[in-house]
Amino acid sequence: MTDTLIQAGSFDGAAPLTHWGLVRASGEDAATFLHGQLTQDVKSLDAAAARLAGYCSAKGRLLASFIIWRPAPDEVLLACSADVLAPTVKRLSMFVLRAKCKLAEAADLRLYGLAGASAAAWLGEAAPTQTWQRARVRDAEAIRLPDVDGVPRWLLAAAQAPELPALSEEAWRWLEVKSALPRVTAATVEQFVPQMVNLELLEGVNFKKGCYPGQEVVARSQYRGTTKRRAFLFDAQAEAAPGQEVFAAGDDPSQPSGRVVDAATLQGRTAALVELKLAALDAASLHLRSPDGPALQRAALPYDVPLDAA
Repeated sequence: MTDTLIQAGSFDGAAPLTHWGLVRASGEDAATFLHGQLTQDVKSLDAAAARLAGYCSAKGRLLASFIIWRPAPDEVLLACSADVLAPTVKRLSMFVLRAKCKLAEAADLRLYGLAGASAAAWLGEAAPTQTWQRARVRDAEAIRLPDVDGVPRWLLAAAQAPELPALSEEAWRWLEVKSALPRVTAATVEQFVPQMVNLELLEGVNFKKGCYPGQEVVARSQYRGTTKRRAFLFDAQAEAAPGQEVFAAGDDPSQPSGRVVDAATLQGRTAALVELKLAALDAASLHLRSPDGPALQRAALPYDVPLDAA
C-alpha cells in the first residue's frame, strides 16, 4: 500500500547526503583484501553492479554496513554512514599488512540522493534501470536503489552537485528509512548480527564466499535457526533516533525488546526501522525509549521477513 505522505509529497530532485561518507579501496589487492573482511563476495563483483555488505567484529556484530561497487578492477568504493567512516577505515587498515591495498576517504567525491522523474531525465538513457545496477553517468557513479512506493531512487557519487531541483535531506532520509535498508551508525555499532537487521534477506551476506571476521557466528545464526530478532518498520508518535531502545507491553520493563536502527521525521510524521524480538511482535503495544514512552505502530515492509522463529 502506498504511503499517503509519499502520495501527497513531492519526492523529486537531488539531496546532498551529509549523513553518508565514501571510502575508496585502491590497489591490485583491494578486492581480494575486502573479500576477506566483509560479508559480501567482493572478488566476483563486476563493474555493472553494486551490492550491500557488512563489516563485523569477531563476535559477528556489525561495525559498519556498506553499499559497495567496483568501478575498476583495482578500485572498490564503499558508501557507509559518515559517523563510522573514520574508525572503519582505521580498523580495516590495521589488517592490510602486505596486501597491495590503500584505504582512505574518497574526498574527491560527494554523495547525493536522486529521486523522481527529474532525476531520471537528468541521468538520461545511461541511467541504471535495475535495482543495484551501477553505471557511469555524466562523469559520476550512479547506483539504482530500490524504489519506495513507486518513487525511483539513485545514489550518485560525483565531484559536483547535479543540476536538479533541491530535494531536502529530510525527504530523502524518509525514503531511505521506508526502504528498510539497514545503515549502521555510531549509535548502533556492535549492536546487531547481520540477520537482526535483515541484511542477508537483502543479499548483503554471501554464505559461500569463505571466511571473514565473525563468519562463524553469522553462519551459525543462519543454519541453526537461531535468528529470533528481525528489523521491522514502524510509525512513531514522536521523533526517534538510531540506538534508542524499544519496550514491549507485558515484557520485563527493565529489559528492552528492541532498538531503533534508523529513523526519519517528515511533515510531523516519524518512520522508524526497528530491530525487535520476534516474540514481541504480538505484544499489545510497543513503546519508544521507555515502557510508557511514545507508541509505535507497525507499518508494511517492502520485502518479506520470515517469522518462523517467533
